[in-house]
Amino acid sequence: MEQDLIKEGKYKYSEFGEGTPIVVLHGLMGGLSNFSGVAEYFPLHGYKVVMPELPLYTQNILKTNVKAFARWVKDFITYKGFDRVILLGNSLGGHIALYHAKMYPEKMSGLILTGSSGLYESAMGDSYPRRGDKDYIQKKAEEVFYDPKIATPELVDEVYQVANDRLKLVKTLTIAKSAIRHNMAKDLPKMHIHTCLIWGANDKVTPPEVAEEFHQLLPNSDLYWIDKCGHAAMMEHPDEFNRLMHEWLKKMKL
Repeated sequence: MEQDLIKEGKYKYSEFGEGTPIVVLHGLMGGLSNFSGVAEYFPLHGYKVVMPELPLYTQNILKTNVKAFARWVKDFITYKGFDRVILLGNSLGGHIALYHAKMYPEKMSGLILTGSSGLYESAMGDSYPRRGDKDYIQKKAEEVFYDPKIATPELVDEVYQVANDRLKLVKTLTIAKSAIRHNMAKDLPKMHIHTCLIWGANDKVTPPEVAEEFHQLLPNSDLYWIDKCGHAAMMEHPDEFNRLMHEWLKKMKL
């Protein structure tokens, strides 16, 4: 995925296929490669998959929050010349997608959330990464998945590097606090966009009751479960994730 990055002005992104645009928003500790299954599958079925690198660590600290990232996504969609898009987000990316849907519904034709924050999440439990404590980071990375083996040494190294970069750690904490502050419970009943919720039945970060609450509060939502699956369904069960997402897109004629 890294070698596929297109750099234009302030944007870095990967793009695959032609057709209806699906814009993918990654999570706080997640990279574009987390969505490689989506990027391989949907271009074969008439969709253009566009994955921007969110400016989590590159914007001024005052623009390091959910609302500012949602504005950035709107600017990116405008820059790409898309009229309306389907937004797909995991974890923090889902929260940014939700906030974008609240602020710019005219830009949206559909919304797909998996393990999204916005109501509740237990990202680090009661504690944040201690610098230099690799065992702690390994344990936290493993907790993201039902199968701890998915937390590869490369993935743990990526998180470890963020935790050991003082500026990135400060911004990570700023974003985490912003996610709590921007709770969407009051907004969701007013948001009528068609929404697909695909959730890991064993998600410990945004547990199943979070998915149930999203489903109750969002007027036009469908909820699908994947068994033996944690917080990142599109990584842990990519084929099942793609199947459910594609079925939903066909059902909604998107």
